[in-house]
Amino acid sequence: MSHVRFVGCGDAFGSGGRFNTCILVDVPSCRFAIDFGASSLIALKAQGIDHNSISTIICTHIHGDHCGGIPFLLMDAMLGAKRTAPLTIAGPKGIQAGIFAMRDALFPGMERMIPKFDIEFVEIATGSERSLGPINVTTFPAIHTPETNPTSVRVAVDGKVIAYTGDGEWTSYMPTMARGADLLIAECYFYEKPVKFHLNYPTLKEHWHELEARRIVLTHLSPEMIGKADLIAEICAYDGMVVGI
Repeated sequence: MSHVRFVGCGDAFGSGGRFNTCILVDVPSCRFAIDFGASSLIALKAQGIDHNSISTIICTHIHGDHCGGIPFLLMDAMLGAKRTAPLTIAGPKGIQAGIFAMRDALFPGMERMIPKFDIEFVEIATGSERSLGPINVTTFPAIHTPETNPTSVRVAVDGKVIAYTGDGEWTSYMPTMARGADLLIAECYFYEKPVKFHLNYPTLKEHWHELEARRIVLTHLSPEMIGKADLIAEICAYDGMVVGI
C-alpha cells in the first residue's frame, strides 16, 4: 500500500520534542522524501529506516529545518552506510549552492571526499513542472523568507498526488495545488497568533472549503498549536505517523 510517513513534523526549534520536517513517501516504484531537516538522519535511524532506500529528496526551500540534514546524510552515505545507489536532490534555485554552503560550514574538508554513488542536483524553477524518474513535481510560489527561494509543491507518482504547502503564508495558488490531491500537508504553525511568513489555524479554517484534497494533515506545529491540537477536529501530524494514500 502506498503511504506517507511523517518521519519528522516539527518546527525549526524542536517544539514538543519533534524532529525537523521530513516527509517520507512510499509507492510501488520508489521511496522519496519531501524535505530533510537538520535532525532527519537521526529521525530515520530512530524509526529503523535505511536512508539508502531513498532515491530522491525534494526540498521546498533552503532553510536548515527543511534541508539541513542533507550534509549529514551524504557524510553517512559515504562513510557509514556505504551507499552505492544514485541520489537525486531537487529543490528551488540555489539548492546545490545552499547544500554545499551547509556542508562546508558543518564538515570542512568534506568537499574533497569522492562518493561512490552518483549525486544529481536538480533545480526546479518556481511555477514549473519537472519529472524526476517516476516522480512529477510541480512547484508554486510561496510567501516565506525570500532568501530561501520558497515553494509549495504538488508531487504526482504512481497515480497518487501529495500536495505540501511548505512554510509560508496563504497564497491564491494553494487551492490549485491541493485540488484532487490524495493528501494535502499544510503548515499550521500557530493556533491563533498571526506570524509573518507562516500559516496559522484561523487562516486555514477561513480557506478550508477551497482546499479540495481527499485528506488534509496539519504539520510544523508551534508549542501553542501542539497545546491546542486535541481541541480541533482536523488531523495533526506527529513523528512516526503513517497515512495511507
